[in-house]
Amino acid sequence: MTPATHSTLFPPPGASQYAPVPPDADAVLEGLDPEQRAVATALHGPVCVLAGAGTGKTRAITHRIAYGVRAGILRADSVLAVTFTNRAAGEMRGRLRQLGVSGVQARTFHSAALRQLQYFWPKAVGGQLPRLLERKVQLVADAAARCRIRLDRNELRDVTGEIEWSKVTQTVPGDYPAAAVKSGRDVPRDPAEISQIYATYEELKRDRGVIDFEDVLLLTVAVLQDRYDIAEQVRAQYQHFVVDEYQDVSPLQQRLLELWLGERDSLCVVGDASQTIYSFTGATPDHLLDFRIRHPQATLVKLIRDYRSTPQVVHLANSVLAQAHGRAAEHRLELVSQREAGPEPSYTEYGDEPSEAEGTARRIRKLLDSGVPASEITVLFRTNGQSELYEQALADADIPYQLRGAERFFERSEVREAGAALRGAARFGANDALLDDAVDVPSQVRAVLSTKGWTSKPPAGSGAVRDRWESLAALVRLAEDFARARPQATLADLVAELDERAGAQHAPTVEGVTLASLHAAKGLEWDAVFLVGLTEGMLPIAYAKTDEQIEEERRLLYVGITRARAHLSLSWALARSPGGRASRRPSRFLNGLRTGSAAAAAPRTSSVAAGVERAPARNRKPRGPVLCRVCGRTLSTAGEMKLMRCEDCPSDMDEGVYDRLHSWRAHEAAELGQPAYCVFTDKTLIAIAEQVPESEAELSRIPGVGARKLGRYGADVLAICAGEERPVGVGEVDDDD
Repeated sequence: MTPATHSTLFPPPGASQYAPVPPDADAVLEGLDPEQRAVATALHGPVCVLAGAGTGKTRAITHRIAYGVRAGILRADSVLAVTFTNRAAGEMRGRLRQLGVSGVQARTFHSAALRQLQYFWPKAVGGQLPRLLERKVQLVADAAARCRIRLDRNELRDVTGEIEWSKVTQTVPGDYPAAAVKSGRDVPRDPAEISQIYATYEELKRDRGVIDFEDVLLLTVAVLQDRYDIAEQVRAQYQHFVVDEYQDVSPLQQRLLELWLGERDSLCVVGDASQTIYSFTGATPDHLLDFRIRHPQATLVKLIRDYRSTPQVVHLANSVLAQAHGRAAEHRLELVSQREAGPEPSYTEYGDEPSEAEGTARRIRKLLDSGVPASEITVLFRTNGQSELYEQALADADIPYQLRGAERFFERSEVREAGAALRGAARFGANDALLDDAVDVPSQVRAVLSTKGWTSKPPAGSGAVRDRWESLAALVRLAEDFARARPQATLADLVAELDERAGAQHAPTVEGVTLASLHAAKGLEWDAVFLVGLTEGMLPIAYAKTDEQIEEERRLLYVGITRARAHLSLSWALARSPGGRASRRPSRFLNGLRTGSAAAAAPRTSSVAAGVERAPARNRKPRGPVLCRVCGRTLSTAGEMKLMRCEDCPSDMDEGVYDRLHSWRAHEAAELGQPAYCVFTDKTLIAIAEQVPESEAELSRIPGVGARKLGRYGADVLAICAGEERPVGVGEVDDDD
């Protein structure tokens, strides 16, 4: 094992993200390990980099580009670096700037193709490029209606996915039924019906003069294939190509890449077949695995030194892949951790899903109390539908959280306001008394943002006020990092940096536990990762039937594990709801990994396997299934269990009690600077107003009223239920639930 090599260019997590620009080409190579250096100096001919999770692949390829440009071997504007997300492209551009290189095009496949299509369309076709369709679901719904086929909301989403898959695999409507059967797809409707909807969807697009996301690639391919002069013009511009996450390339993207290249071979691809988790979109690792067949003379470099995760996390990740089968498994990389030892991963079994969510929140609270920042903690689940329980549990525990895929940082109103204020200060600051005592860029930023709600100490609690403060605090931290890296920089320089970051969606860190699906977590990392809901039917997901689909589910778990730097918790629940039948089994992927579990699936016994922590028993009597107090049906969703009745069963709510509770909650939330749901959610208020408890014991039995909230709010709630008035403010707080 070699020690981790942290270059001054890219400090370890938590350190400044800015550093001095290296003075020359040789300095670009400093701090790279031998394999990373081999990547950075392989500047001729085809290069294939097999890079495991946490091995510094982005570091290696950005240093490769920077070294080539600064050594005079590559011309910056002749390099096209392609990846799969705007965030990754923005990060690549940011790293290249830190290495002293500008002018390199780092884009997604779609962004690069759209730019070329917009430029060449008047010449190739004439007129303006058709309008790009933002969302295709409504047009698919219109196509289904025209075909007289009724689709519910889930079917509409799934049929839309089938159309997208067809287009990236270059399958025309008439060929869809045969292609779906050949690929083993789990189709949502009769393939002939989908084929008909697909064909009608294409007709509607032509009629309305629009193109969709996939058309951008298809049309670019068509132009480059049909117009040799345009293809040669593109090839004259871009002569060197780098493709990140090559295991996720679709057949259509591969065809576009081949057209960009022409007869040349100046191509560097980077990927890991063990992280192929998007095959449902048409992605395939075959292009990566077949690279040396297509390019026998290619340089091959393997990155296996894991700088992200502790030996304990890496051992578990390697063990997951050791049980894998199939072609991708044959090419798996055995990672070697470069970090000091850390805690062992934990395995916890819970009786039901609410208990799992509450137990996870308690563990997160312990990490926060031990000093782990909230932004360095994540809860990962297989489907987005699992997030509700964890949102509620974290809110009940006063733990701030953010949903991955929610509003972008630079689109938040407070960030836009802050940017406008900083831009004005940069332009007219010499005449602004506010900046008289500001001696450097960070102090200027703090002075300006103090007028927008930033203070040196954070507000108490979580909620909207805290969210706003965290956004402004992230800008302050960014300014401090920026000034350390560029001591001579001005406020105008920082504003330019913010504008460039906004264009690249390269946001600074915001405090808050991240809730995300395993798919959304790809490419990210945290100090602490909680993998929840690890049961058969959820991971692997119930509709994964074929061997290939099961193996992709295993790779999804591998991706989740390798997001963790140090703390890793894996958990599952035996039942969906409290008192429900404990019929679930832990995921088969955990067999042979936790101490005492068999390497192969075995019938479940009543005993608990060694190495699994049983969640501590709660101080309450065991409950049977939760029944609707109106119709007697067994309740299953969190919202219904909170109301103690079916959503569509009639309510006997006391409207007066509810109105008084609602006003009181608004006042409490405003006092605490939190959103209303952090006091009580709407459903909890409804449940209280329906049951009108007369004692603490009755109030405590209402879901959503835990011991902490009973102690804090119990007296007020009971008084309101008894008809007493409680002081409330005049302003109402918007509900967020």
